[in-house]
Amino acid sequence: MRTWRHLADLLETHGAAALVSVHDVKGSAPRETDARMVVRPDGAFYGTIGGGQLEMKMLAIAGDMLRQGRQPARFLDQALGPDLGQCCGGRVKILIETFDKRDLQDIAPLVAAEAEESPFTVECRLDDGYVRREISSAVGDDSWTGWREVHGEARTPVLLFGAGHVGRALVLALASLPFRVRWLDTREDVFPSHIPSNARPVLMKDPEAEIAQAPPDAFILVMTHDHPLDMAITASALSRGFPYVGLIGSATKRARFEKRFRELGLEERRLRDLVCPIGLPGIVGKEPAVIAASVAAQLLQVREKSLLVIPGPHSGARNP
Repeated sequence: MRTWRHLADLLETHGAAALVSVHDVKGSAPRETDARMVVRPDGAFYGTIGGGQLEMKMLAIAGDMLRQGRQPARFLDQALGPDLGQCCGGRVKILIETFDKRDLQDIAPLVAAEAEESPFTVECRLDDGYVRREISSAVGDDSWTGWREVHGEARTPVLLFGAGHVGRALVLALASLPFRVRWLDTREDVFPSHIPSNARPVLMKDPEAEIAQAPPDAFILVMTHDHPLDMAITASALSRGFPYVGLIGSATKRARFEKRFRELGLEERRLRDLVCPIGLPGIVGKEPAVIAASVAAQLLQVREKSLLVIPGPHSGARNP
């Protein structure tokens, strides 16, 4: 979720908004540190801190704060079991802040950094009761006296070749997931008029150039209208060693393609990397939406395995 973009939009349109953040977590909790909600004055909101009684209570408090006007931040320490009757058993500290149009200039750098679509670290401190934030330029420097937050999303790049029925369904399935889709097709006028914001349609001229220029962590999905084109794209992708190369089709199609790939000199280890048929085993429906849901879940699984999890500056307990 683009927290600061939502917040800035609400300040422009509604004049005020609240930000509810999971500041710290001990034990089991519905969401992780740095999960957030942006709350409108009318009670509507974007994002989630985990649902249930915790979220309902924090929304009520944020609403009360907004009705009183811009005011100092509040920290609330909640034991999920004793305080809220939730079964998680952990403890969370929630930070609630209110904003109005006076804050637009201060949050503008955060809106801009968020638009880069990669995580960034923000140094925070309390100043006269309000949270002051500065984008960190010295991560690892212990001279700061407050705490650090991580903002932005790490979106995995996806190259999706083909704008047919399954391609369209897959773009919709990935719309709210942590992926950035480059959607490619050689045909004009095949892309729908409305496309999710995390997908970019591209009229493809040179498929092999697209593969050559793709980042090494990209996921490749091949489902064009043309089998020879599928073969050329897939062979090029397998030779690069991407973490995921998926080809739509049956086991028979895979066998035929593998025979040709061997003739082209592709190594056996590369052939073993090919995912074909695509999607999770056990889901056999052939409707485009079913295939798309299955593939989206598979991509999430591969993404989890490929992410290198390193404890960041927000790990561990925070103060205040």
